Amino acid sequence: MSTSSPEEAKIRATEIAGYAIISDDNKIAGPDGLLPPSMRNEKDWEYYQRALAGSDLIVFGHRSHELEPNVRGDRRIVISRGVDGLEQRADGWWWNPARIKWAEVAKRLLPVGGAVAVPGGKGVFDLFLGIGFDAFYLSHAHGVTLPGGQSIFSACDKGLSAETVLSTAGLRVSEKIALDPARGVEMNVWRAVREARGASGRT
Repeated sequence: MSTSSPEEAKIRATEIAGYAIISDDNKIAGPDGLLPPSMRNEKDWEYYQRALAGSDLIVFGHRSHELEPNVRGDRRIVISRGVDGLEQRADGWWWNPARIKWAEVAKRLLPVGGAVAVPGGKGVFDLFLGIGFDAFYLSHAHGVTLPGGQSIFSACDKGLSAETVLSTAGLRVSEKIALDPARGVEMNVWRAVREARGASGRT
């Protein structure tokens, strides 16, 4: 006979998924930090928005948070060095990873687990490479280059491809989605190849 409480029975894994569209040169934005028209794709955007709407928590960098208004009222975390740990503001939770670890954040905000979406930017993607992605939905806008733009990962500034970075982090392609073949946009779904970890157990 189980002695688990009703709340314990509801606990599920905390699944972290990254979302990005990149150019041929592994960029997510132009030199101005903005996504240029050449990288905008309606089908990719629709897929991304459905994913965010189905997530329990969304992690943005400060700039990305400002550029993408929270029209649905999604539950957000904004990463910033200007806060002391984790604090709640009118526009969401604000988190300083230098002051408090992800495991503590997850325990507080996702006590029974849930889906975490990570849309970036680069600093946020770098952070969660260390924490550990369970999946990464990587779209590719073929035929587009953004010289001087912002790379998806810092390692790409040293010549590595986004695919190499994800592979090195322990992820492998599990699915290919032809989002918009007419416009040269496809998605590869990368998933972690590792033993299952407990909910909120990352550091």
